[in-house]
Amino acid sequence: MVPQMLPLLSLKMTMNVAIGVKYRVPPPEIRDIVDAPPLPAISFSPLRDKIMFLKRRSLPPLVELARPEEKLAGIRIDGKCNARSRMSFYTGIGIHQLLPDGSLGPEKEVSGLSDGAKINFVSWSNDGKHLAFSVRFEEEESSSSKLRVWVADIETGTARLLFQSQDIYLNAVFDNYIWVDKSTLLVCAIPLSRGDPPKKPLVPSGPKIQSNEQKSVVQVRTYQDLLKDEYDEDLFDYYATSQLVLASLDGKVEEVGSPAVYTSMDPSPDENYILISSIHRPYSFTVPCGRFPKKVDVWTADGKFVRELCDLPLADNIPIAFNSVRKGMRSINWRADKPSTLYWAETQDEGDAKVEVSPRDIIYTQAAELHEGEQPEILLKLDLRYGGISWCDDSLALVYESWYKTRRIRTWVISPGSKDVSPRMLFDRSSEDVYSDPGSPMLRRTPAGSYVIAKLRKENDDGTYVLLNGNGATPEGNIPFLDLFDINTGSKERIWESDKEKYYENVVALMSDQKEGDIHLNDLKILTSKESKTENTQYYIQSWPDRKSCQITDFPHPYPQLASLQKEMIRYQRKDGVQLTATLYLPPGYDPSKDGPLPCLVWSYPGEFKSKDAAGQVRGSPNEFAGIGPTSALLWLARRHEIIPSYCYILIIFAILSGPTIPIIGEGNEEANDRYVEQLVSSAEAAVEEVIRRSHPNKIAVGGHSYGAFMTANLLAHAPHLFACGIARSGAYNRTLTPFGFQNEDRTLWEATNTYVEMSPFMSANKIKKPILLIHGEEDNNPGTLTMQSDRFFNALKGHGALCRLVILPFESHGYAARESIMHVLWETDRWLQKHCMSNTSEVRSDTDTSKAGEGKEVTDSKNKAVSATGGGGAELANNYESGQFHSKERSLMW
Repeated sequence: MVPQMLPLLSLKMTMNVAIGVKYRVPPPEIRDIVDAPPLPAISFSPLRDKIMFLKRRSLPPLVELARPEEKLAGIRIDGKCNARSRMSFYTGIGIHQLLPDGSLGPEKEVSGLSDGAKINFVSWSNDGKHLAFSVRFEEEESSSSKLRVWVADIETGTARLLFQSQDIYLNAVFDNYIWVDKSTLLVCAIPLSRGDPPKKPLVPSGPKIQSNEQKSVVQVRTYQDLLKDEYDEDLFDYYATSQLVLASLDGKVEEVGSPAVYTSMDPSPDENYILISSIHRPYSFTVPCGRFPKKVDVWTADGKFVRELCDLPLADNIPIAFNSVRKGMRSINWRADKPSTLYWAETQDEGDAKVEVSPRDIIYTQAAELHEGEQPEILLKLDLRYGGISWCDDSLALVYESWYKTRRIRTWVISPGSKDVSPRMLFDRSSEDVYSDPGSPMLRRTPAGSYVIAKLRKENDDGTYVLLNGNGATPEGNIPFLDLFDINTGSKERIWESDKEKYYENVVALMSDQKEGDIHLNDLKILTSKESKTENTQYYIQSWPDRKSCQITDFPHPYPQLASLQKEMIRYQRKDGVQLTATLYLPPGYDPSKDGPLPCLVWSYPGEFKSKDAAGQVRGSPNEFAGIGPTSALLWLARRHEIIPSYCYILIIFAILSGPTIPIIGEGNEEANDRYVEQLVSSAEAAVEEVIRRSHPNKIAVGGHSYGAFMTANLLAHAPHLFACGIARSGAYNRTLTPFGFQNEDRTLWEATNTYVEMSPFMSANKIKKPILLIHGEEDNNPGTLTMQSDRFFNALKGHGALCRLVILPFESHGYAARESIMHVLWETDRWLQKHCMSNTSEVRSDTDTSKAGEGKEVTDSKNKAVSATGGGGAELANNYESGQFHSKERSLMW
């Protein structure tokens, strides 16, 4: 049970604060959760008779992030590994037989690897008899850190190198390898003749010049890590160029094609052809490699060129409006239900979403090898933007189209093999309206490894049935379901539904797809997950017709110290009538009637909507397990109270308000961001009022990451009466630095100047009087959130005397990865919360009175020197601890 919370901060903690300190660690109760080994990832064999457990480690050390990396064309490359930098990896592979009763046989660990092997890109062969994966080792000053391809025999568990030659390494900058058939792999290898990387010239050959003498309209968002000069172009070619190598399990090796920057390889379902994509020069200094000139070819499975499908030019002028796309062929794929038939989409509006045209997209289909004069066939014309196809057979496929501005999403039923059957609209709905979501068709795996819509049949019934797997959003929360859906009549039969009272269950995969043909309902078998507020996720196999359920995993609780945390989904209303929701977490054993009020940490992320009704819909489930990541706000539920008489202090335990909905709504022709600040503040006020109504917290902090950090800074600027302090991680605060759109805003700075300025907390830095902690990765790679954003915002705050602190994490990008960095972030956050989320009753009253006027309260230390404008007096108490000056009223509140 938590004792009465007293509003004091430790002298020990206050004296432990210094600027420029070394890496710190948070209290043990937080540290232990973060350091706990993660649960393994799982994967089923193609025949669904075996399950693979991929073992993982806890957080990596900072030294791994400190490895040199090349920032080229929008990606980051570890030159020593010749792969994307900062790859996570598996530490081991265990395989279990799935027994008929649903239990697992003993683990067979993949053997033959040395200690310290880092495993990536694990994949089953199509017949399920072998695994392929890459392995690298860390040996300083050794080339062995490059990736090699390994294969393992499933029956014996023994692994070996695929290539006998010690000189063939994997190039994993883009694609890495594929199974061409059950015994052959096509591998992207580092060219044997590559040599040393190019050297940067001491003196450039000339100035850096970009030109727009044709007066083209080229608008691009704020991308990072772009190519800068000719040297970068050469370096990108050096690391990204691969030689394709065909390798058989029997040891046969053959180079195919010429070295190129291959970006993807995709075998046809009949294993006779391979779709090969590559990019080539001329490159660009303004867009990332995904927009470089792109070539797509068809090869035979033995590596012989068949034909070129397209060679697309540099796409550096795609409009920033949502649903704008590249000109020419795009989304080129194999039909999953045919041996070797291609399909793709082509825009009819020049890729510009602002152009009104009908049709907007056309879907084409064509065989891999052409007869003379053969032209592509039109499969379907669409008035919205093409969004993909789920294939079944010649009688059934589902085609998706959508339009962001209106949030409209449509599903068409087509008969690909019958030209005389007209397409039929199956669903036409708003993508925001989660209550009307009918679910998605479940797919079955074919023997070739492709996935098609699973057809079901019932006894004495000629209907065409598919399985629709849905989240089941309701006003009471998500209740996932599985419907047997007649594709012709639209009738539904609910054959499975999640427990509504205690558990949250989900359909994960179809397990009865080993045989070809329709699946009989009585033979249906599915994999489901099951969890509750206090029980972590386990996996089950459900079998028809008796609906027998067999649990196949028994993962331990990842943080047993929080097994009895309290969770409640709460509902409340914004002043404009929009319904809002949030999840309130309370510490284990907390009893408000006995333990008194708790301070609260509000952690959120705004979202844009076109409809008030959709914005007010409930998302998520009150029964979901509380997943806690290494930087999650929920870690503070584990914070233990600590009383040390010699210092007379109590550490503060927190309630957490997680994910309160903060909808920014723009109905009709109105743009959501034009009333961003107004709606942001209104949503925050509603959340705070609800928290106060429930628990009367003595202090409330607000925080968020990325766009949540942007939210945090704006709330401290425009709603200072609501919060005691803020924590803003990796945000962007000055929208004039992202002039061609940000987040879901696709107007430019010059089209919506007032919106850009009013939304920027940088422009309101003089209004921020509450303490704000800024944290940012020094190597942030996210578009728009340059590290400079936090640096300049901090200087603006400091220039107006705000109580602020800036923490720059060396080597970290937009999301933090290294143990040292994450532990320090948690220490900084804990220190900030403990320091600024305490008050006594008189202080709360005066703070509330003052905050209603929207102003902070100036506080001074014992030397009458200005300390901050916190509006809460936290800094004053901290300084009084240091000076030893406590008034009698403060002393009386200690015990």
